[in-house]
Amino acid sequence: MSKQRVVVGLSGGVDSSVTAYLLKEQGYEVIGLFMKNWHDDSVTISDECPWLDDSNDAMLVAEKLNIPFQTVDLSEEYKERIVDYMFDEYGKGRTPNPDVLCNREIKFDVFMKIALSLGADYVATGHYCRKGEFEKDGETTYQLLAGMDKNKDQSYFLCQLSQEQLAKTLFPIGDLQKSEVREIATQQELVTAGKKDSQGLCFIGKVRLPDFLQQKLQPKDGTIVEIDAQDPIYHSNNKQDTSLTHLSEKYMYTANQGKNVGTHNGAHYFTKGQRKGLGVGGTPEPLFVIETDVNENVIYTGQGKNHPGLLRKGLFVAQDEVHWVREDLRLPVGAQLETKARIRYRQTLEKATLYQEEQGLYVIFDEPQTAIMEGQFVAWYHEDELLGSGVIS
Repeated sequence: MSKQRVVVGLSGGVDSSVTAYLLKEQGYEVIGLFMKNWHDDSVTISDECPWLDDSNDAMLVAEKLNIPFQTVDLSEEYKERIVDYMFDEYGKGRTPNPDVLCNREIKFDVFMKIALSLGADYVATGHYCRKGEFEKDGETTYQLLAGMDKNKDQSYFLCQLSQEQLAKTLFPIGDLQKSEVREIATQQELVTAGKKDSQGLCFIGKVRLPDFLQQKLQPKDGTIVEIDAQDPIYHSNNKQDTSLTHLSEKYMYTANQGKNVGTHNGAHYFTKGQRKGLGVGGTPEPLFVIETDVNENVIYTGQGKNHPGLLRKGLFVAQDEVHWVREDLRLPVGAQLETKARIRYRQTLEKATLYQEEQGLYVIFDEPQTAIMEGQFVAWYHEDELLGSGVIS
């Protein structure tokens, strides 16, 4: 019987290197592909060119493991589906998550199609998550499960995957701790064994986001307004209003509601919950961004991380943005589900209830959450299984 063929996305990091090694050990025919996602010279990134180093490391790992290797240039699709989308979202004052999108649009779509065209049975990535499956009525249902290393669990980044994509995917390091992965890489003398985990955006390496955004979104001067924690907006009679819409609504501010405390160079460079980069000192507690208004170009701030403007109990996902990994568990209109959810990577899971309404899905948390950002993803779980996700509107 011929071996099953797996294409591994070799990124030049330790996780994907060990992924390729383990699959080879398990008897698969392994092919390594490096994805080149970026080469737009009109947007200067930095003098360092991380992708060259990374593709070189990926090639050395493939040589060491004696597997075929090639580079695929996906920068055009990347620019269209990720970069343009990011500029567009930031321009609207939202905060997109490029890593989640990169997985949905590039690694498990464009890349997967290339892999399958090479006759692959599966694609494999170095993500810290696991795949489960069970049979019901003759149908196989796939599960996306958290990685065993609770510090590194990356299921959140894969929250937009579908049954079709999961069916064709393997996550060989999901059962391991990061320390074990490094240990294996060291034993096998893989060049990536001691390499630091990549930081920054999933495609542009070592650049800071504001520097990147300034390439396309023009600076424009505006004011920074501080809203008092005692402002009537937080204490009006709406305490009694427990409707889903009210709980998930964001506060709307006007510039004359607070006091002018400084200036900035563009509201679209700032995100909710941000503390650094405001350049305003002299307040008893540090200022946090509580809201940005890109139309009026105003940044609203409040003192301290418990400022009421940062906290909210609920959020809303428009119906066309609701995604179930477990299609079989999709809620009918009018139904609700007690679950645990997170609104950002590495956040601990928080108790919440989903309410499926005609117009979309409300996620209402037991405890108020900090800095719920439009454009980010909310993902909901049952124990260690990720059931679904959606873009916060």
